Amino acid sequence: MGIAAAFMVPHPPLIVPEIGRGEEKKIVQTIDAYREAAERIKACGPNTIVILSPHQTMYADYFHISPGKEAKGDFGNFRAKDVRFEVSYDTEFVEELCRLAAERNLPAGTMGERERKLDHGTMVPLYFIDQFYRGYRTVRIGLSGLPLVKHYELGECIKEAADRLGRKTVVIASGDLSHKLKEDGPYGYQEEGPVYDRQIMEVMGTGNFSELFGFSEKFCEKAGECGHRSFAVMAGAFDKMKVKAEKLSYEGPFGVGYGICAYEPLRADAGRNFGEQFKEKERRRLESLREKEDVYVKLARRTIEKYIISGRKPYPGEDLPEKMKMEMPEEMFKRRAGVFVSIKKDGQLRGCIGTIQAVQSCMAEEIVENAISAAVRDPRFSPIEPEELEYLVISVDVLGDTEKIASPGELDTERYGVIVTKGRKRGLLLPNLEGIDTVEEQIAIAKQKAGIGPYEAVELERFEVVRHH
Repeated sequence: MGIAAAFMVPHPPLIVPEIGRGEEKKIVQTIDAYREAAERIKACGPNTIVILSPHQTMYADYFHISPGKEAKGDFGNFRAKDVRFEVSYDTEFVEELCRLAAERNLPAGTMGERERKLDHGTMVPLYFIDQFYRGYRTVRIGLSGLPLVKHYELGECIKEAADRLGRKTVVIASGDLSHKLKEDGPYGYQEEGPVYDRQIMEVMGTGNFSELFGFSEKFCEKAGECGHRSFAVMAGAFDKMKVKAEKLSYEGPFGVGYGICAYEPLRADAGRNFGEQFKEKERRRLESLREKEDVYVKLARRTIEKYIISGRKPYPGEDLPEKMKMEMPEEMFKRRAGVFVSIKKDGQLRGCIGTIQAVQSCMAEEIVENAISAAVRDPRFSPIEPEELEYLVISVDVLGDTEKIASPGELDTERYGVIVTKGRKRGLLLPNLEGIDTVEEQIAIAKQKAGIGPYEAVELERFEVVRHH
């Protein structure tokens, strides 16, 4: 019992003849591989099929598991309403999975359902499975904006739930690959698209799941991938297991990549603990970063740690270790400047607050005040908790003088930050931010932050920063 098999599959609705109306014949290799996967599921005879879908209810910081006893769906949104599906949920499995997630402090559960009807990321796999096998129960799980390692941990919980309940379980990782393979495709072309598909098919076709963590968020976003998080959850369901991995097919004639791979467990293998390995690697990386922090960042970090733990803030001239006070340059106490403190965790922003112009009596006090605000007062995020402190990456930007400019042509995303102003509305974006490659993007995001419409004319200012890590 436990995890008997898993499959990585795509979910193009046009693969269903009533929707494709002949177009499905252009992906016959995918259809044949899907049927092969369904026949293997029949041979397994699972009690439960866990379906991971990127088109299920999705939250930034929470995994949604479908509640209730059953659900229905159809392809009405794709002009094929007569193609219908009905599933019975394995409620005992869902309860056990939620309990195991809670034990790990993993945010997952049945709250927050937005749409009870089955999504196409679930129904396309069901279309093939149901032709060959019936009588199973389903667990339907959405993905999240949480880091990939958290998705892997959810897979570990799925594995443990199947083991504890004695359920013969098949996991379906539903997800297309890149959506940006061809200029004439529905989403256009991006050079990262074909690169992503080659790399992910190599990783998934060999079962080398540790490589899943090496795909950066920026790269995946540019590639327009759909299923990477599904694949990470599925990988976690084989934690500490040697698997037989088999590539069944890959096609991309419509500008979207469709890959199918099959997996079966062979034996226990403690060396394939990829989640633990990744976390240990991250721990060492963060430790190395902390050792290299300059005194500006050390002050911000000490401020955050002291405030989160005790509710008190340090006073830069007094309440600091003697060594730190000796390292602090004179300008920190004599110069006034605007300062932004940015906090990241797991590669994602966790808080960022700053001042365009100096508010405090010196730069050191500016850092202290803005570090506290970034940690507990950024309205986009909940306050930082004590258990998060060791995982934070902190940077401090000291702003130079602002100057008005006449046009976007005087901006450079790597060198200059931008301030946009419309009446009383004012928005700022720092320079050299990951994922901001053009001046147009820089201005658009600054407008959005200020609540200024995308087509409204604005006054522009630019500034340089000294970034401390």
